[in-house]
Amino acid sequence: MQVDIDHILFWMDAIRNSDDRYRTLESFWKGQIKSKIWLIENLTAHVSSIDNNIVIHGGWNGVLASLLFQSNIPINKIVSIDIDPKCEEIARTMNKIEHISGKFTSISCSMDEYRYNFFPDIVINTSCEHITQEIYDRWLQNIPKKSIIVLQSNDYFELDEHIRCATDIEDFKNQSNITVFSKAELELSKYTRFMLIGTKK
Repeated sequence: MQVDIDHILFWMDAIRNSDDRYRTLESFWKGQIKSKIWLIENLTAHVSSIDNNIVIHGGWNGVLASLLFQSNIPINKIVSIDIDPKCEEIARTMNKIEHISGKFTSISCSMDEYRYNFFPDIVINTSCEHITQEIYDRWLQNIPKKSIIVLQSNDYFELDEHIRCATDIEDFKNQSNITVFSKAELELSKYTRFMLIGTKK
């Protein structure tokens, strides 16, 4: 993957304009970037060759969306959803080029309350450890039947905001309740990242 200078410049604008620059910079920690690139590399083998509509839940500051736009995955549009309203403007700035062209939208809401008004070819949730099983189940129920689902979690129980970690990849699979056709693990310095790719049962 190659990251172009125009996108990097908008990343810098997003950080500079943020009310909490350190919190925004957390989006670029090594583990965060490695996990996102790893996701894109694994997802590429499963996507359609035509333009894809993608919805990202727990989209945070929009870095995953920006990296997806710069990947080899053909993309029609991306909707990035996060419960924190402060992320909305930051994500738009991170993806300024695509926001201006109408290919990127950032929305503030709880993931289980989002309703799809178009068919999402790919639905991504990289925040499975941040939500209860009840919220996850409601979120999963809302996803259209044939969408590709990408899930990430980890075994980093030490962080207070991680309320639904998994002990291993099989534990995560049991939590997720999807038909899995790809599973993977990424060893990072403080934790192991788990990823599942599949569809609704």
